[in-house]
Amino acid sequence: MHKIGEDRTERLDIVPAQLRVLVTVRPRYACRTCTDGVIQAPAPAALIEGGLPTEGTIAHVLVRKYADHLPLYRQSQMLARSGVSIDRGTLADWVGVAGFHLRPVVDRLAEHLKSSEHLFMDETSAPVLDPGRGRTSRRRRVFDTTTGYLWALARDERGWGGNDPPGVVFSYAPGRGGRNAETFLAGFDGILQLDGYQGYNRLTRPSRTGGEPIRVAHCWAHARRKLKEVFDRDGVVPEARLRLDDHRRGPAPHRRVLQGRG
Repeated sequence: MHKIGEDRTERLDIVPAQLRVLVTVRPRYACRTCTDGVIQAPAPAALIEGGLPTEGTIAHVLVRKYADHLPLYRQSQMLARSGVSIDRGTLADWVGVAGFHLRPVVDRLAEHLKSSEHLFMDETSAPVLDPGRGRTSRRRRVFDTTTGYLWALARDERGWGGNDPPGVVFSYAPGRGGRNAETFLAGFDGILQLDGYQGYNRLTRPSRTGGEPIRVAHCWAHARRKLKEVFDRDGVVPEARLRLDDHRRGPAPHRRVLQGRG
């Protein structure tokens, strides 16, 4: 028989994640004829000294929690299906240790971003557990939350031929006051692109804390939103309505004033 061709079929397959135990063996040595004592190689460095997880395990938990939005209690359930019982409180401790060690990296990234000439900043609300305010029902325990805010400081000039790499740093604050932006932007003196939130106005004042008054560049997308609201309400854009009103009123002293403001 001679091969004259073949048919090939491709199918997508998934190999589930496999958990494994890494064992480090450190023999102890002693000399029978001398008094040098016992000799043993030092233990390898670990993110959590004497702890169970490797650095890869901690990174896996962080990516699932913050990139995939998978809560810790669900991760605990998934590990249990694989035969490994780890309480979500233990996972939370791992996240806390990782956050402690990553803090210098985040601070350095923020310092690097604030040396830029142009940045973007925005804030968004986020529910935060408020300990001590939980109420118990007959079926389940309900925890009250309070509203916190995540402030994003970002740089991305790839669409405008910029040479600096993109980057973003998130900072948390319990409120939305402009003083929080003033704190996060200490040391930045460039152009800051914003929406129309008035809390940022204090950044442009001569009395600004943390640097010189910032030059603000407002967002065209937010301006367009307001123009669209007027168009949806009146059926014409503001400039057309202004010209139409002027035409209907005819020549009048206030006509020139309106045109000048427009």
